Amino acid sequence: MAGALKLCLLLTALVSCQSLGAEGTTIRAVPEVAGAEIRRISGKHLTLLTDLPSTPAVDELTEVFDRAFPQWCQYFGVNKVRLKDWHATACLMRDKSLFQRLKLLPDFVPPFDNGFSFNYDLWVVDQSSDYYRRHLLLHEGVHSFMNTVLGSCGPPWYQEGMAELLGTHRWQDGELKVGYFPGSREETPMWGRIKIVRDAFAARRAKRFTDVLAYDPANEPGTEPYGWCWAAAALLDNHPKYQTRFRTLGNIVQQRDFNNRFRRLLGADWENLLEEWQVFVADLEYGYDFQRTAIDFSPGKPLGPREVSIVIQADRGWQNSGIRLEADNEYEIAAEGRYQVARNPKIWWCEPNGVSIRYYRGRPLGLLLAAVRPDRPAPGPSPFLVPTPVGLKATLAPKHSGTLFLRINDSAAELADNSGSLTVTVRALPSNAAE
Repeated sequence: MAGALKLCLLLTALVSCQSLGAEGTTIRAVPEVAGAEIRRISGKHLTLLTDLPSTPAVDELTEVFDRAFPQWCQYFGVNKVRLKDWHATACLMRDKSLFQRLKLLPDFVPPFDNGFSFNYDLWVVDQSSDYYRRHLLLHEGVHSFMNTVLGSCGPPWYQEGMAELLGTHRWQDGELKVGYFPGSREETPMWGRIKIVRDAFAARRAKRFTDVLAYDPANEPGTEPYGWCWAAAALLDNHPKYQTRFRTLGNIVQQRDFNNRFRRLLGADWENLLEEWQVFVADLEYGYDFQRTAIDFSPGKPLGPREVSIVIQADRGWQNSGIRLEADNEYEIAAEGRYQVARNPKIWWCEPNGVSIRYYRGRPLGLLLAAVRPDRPAPGPSPFLVPTPVGLKATLAPKHSGTLFLRINDSAAELADNSGSLTVTVRALPSNAAE
């Protein structure tokens, strides 16, 4: 995988990451293959050469690839009929030296740990996990597709982000779904991209979104960058506000100013994305619910001396109250209501103080939380990452004027089993009220 990117960068001056043509492959099915303990498995869009013994998980790989191909076409808006003759060759290797001796692993290929691709040729090292073996094959297949069909893979973050995004999959009962966001760790043995991000966040070394966009494989070896590139692509591809624009980026992969064009495409949403990225990284879990956690960043209106009541849904993430609070003033926030925070193994009822039977991030599940987002984003962590516990009642004295946001304390992956709402009343304390 890392080798694929390095190879593409090394050869850019020679081929500009362009297709060599359908006959331009470097892997050749030499006559010795037949007697060299290498099997050939043929599919519509992939020929697989492997030294692995026959097993269902290995023998079905060409079928998996063939089912992925039309989904890649659809994703990038390419006519699959026009590409009906598109075909790649892959080497799935247990013993690299065998493929080297047979000239199936050319000398120009630099060392790599897991997988690597160049135009219509793919190389994948065998894995102990059936899932991760498929993932690597699809990952390299995406590189091959993008280089030969789109003419380039784009900058490193997009190249690896898309290969990870469209290589992450669900294969069940003969049906394949690519671009799949895993619901549990058990679905994706050895994949580990969510763990990469969560471990970095816990160690206080989470990447800013701009750091991901600046990814340089020459300075960041190893697999950790793949977790971050996947996370960026996953957020952009699943978020209801960014998805449509993100899916047009395949049209500009050959442009040298790709990142600048991407930023201009987001326009006024750029600053919001930077903050939403912080929230996503902090809350990332298997089964993350993008629809329910999308944030409305509309500025609130001044509260003034009046009292305002708003309804907060239990099954959503941060919700815009529509209220703007003034810096250094004090406000009373009071909440009431009864709502559901789980339904298995039975319904858990909850009130704004939360339930002490279960904690999430050190606080009772279902506890009402508040955050004031400044009118102008300030350096440092987003206020959503350091919320104020409210419960039934609390006094809030924001340091910066801004919009009040509220939510209950719960995992971003477990909002769908919540139900109901609570009523929150916000009022300026007498000393703050206008005369």
